[in-house]
Amino acid sequence: MKHRLSRRTAGAALVAAVLLFALAAGLAAVGLRLAYPQKYRAQVLQASTDYQVPPDLLFAVIRTESSFRPGAVSSAGAQGLTQITPETFEWLCYKSGEDPAALSLFDPETAIRFGAFFLHLLLTEFEEPATALAAYHAGRGRVNGWLEDPACSADGVRLHRIPVRETAHYVQKVEHAQRVYTNLYHF
Repeated sequence: MKHRLSRRTAGAALVAAVLLFALAAGLAAVGLRLAYPQKYRAQVLQASTDYQVPPDLLFAVIRTESSFRPGAVSSAGAQGLTQITPETFEWLCYKSGEDPAALSLFDPETAIRFGAFFLHLLLTEFEEPATALAAYHAGRGRVNGWLEDPACSADGVRLHRIPVRETAHYVQKVEHAQRVYTNLYHF
């Protein structure tokens, strides 16, 4: 004896399956939004505009550097949301004409603004985003040395090899986070 589903039953099963899929996709998106938040959105969008840095990149750097914790301090002494060292902060203040004594990297707006300014300078200097990210993590001097090394760069612009594992991993993490921010929030 063959058992056949009625068209109505089959249609209801299809609708239920589509609704379950949509619900699962919605829950996954909610989970991603929790893991990849847009904290300090207004400040990030303003700094992105002011310094011509893609907002998805700035969000990705903040997430990777500090997980959006304004009081974060690294073992190297980098501070705030964008994890800038005091020495780099003084250099950035000099470049911008601002007084570092009047500012704090623990202030989210200051950290975001100077993080965007630093990214802008690095993207302008290095052209290639992955190379700029390597410089954000390892320092401009080190990256310039890698660009001169044929084992790391064939053209002096792109790094085909980042010789420090931690920096290579950092670049991959930021690039991944940027792709998630782009896809999730449609930047």
